[in-house]
Amino acid sequence: MSIPRPTTVAATFRAAARLLAANGHHQGDFVPDAFDKQSTIPHSLRPMSIVAAIRCVVSGNPHWYSPLAEDAIKVLAGRLEVDGEPAWNDEPFWLEIHVANWGDVEGRSTACAVAVLYAAADATAVAL
Repeated sequence: MSIPRPTTVAATFRAAARLLAANGHHQGDFVPDAFDKQSTIPHSLRPMSIVAAIRCVVSGNPHWYSPLAEDAIKVLAGRLEVDGEPAWNDEPFWLEIHVANWGDVEGRSTACAVAVLYAAADATAVAL
């Protein structure tokens, strides 16, 4: 059975929120033990960063890039501030880093990440 993949940015945010709610939010890298030195659990089943969750729901792999995932990361980066600052440019790599830095703030919980993704989904759906 294949899992239906989202086709819009809003649907991507909702799917990523559900994935984080199920797997947990991870800080510091895409997934724990990203180089599989200790774990054999598939990366798509591990706790993951917000960026990884967005990529995973679109492609099935938290490491794969896709136009829809990168669009979603760009939209989310535009909504988040880190230390009171917005993303400092619109290059994809820096947008990814901005979202990752937001998720890596000490004490950032899974519930908080999920809430932000649902809020972004609602705002994006209304804006379109």
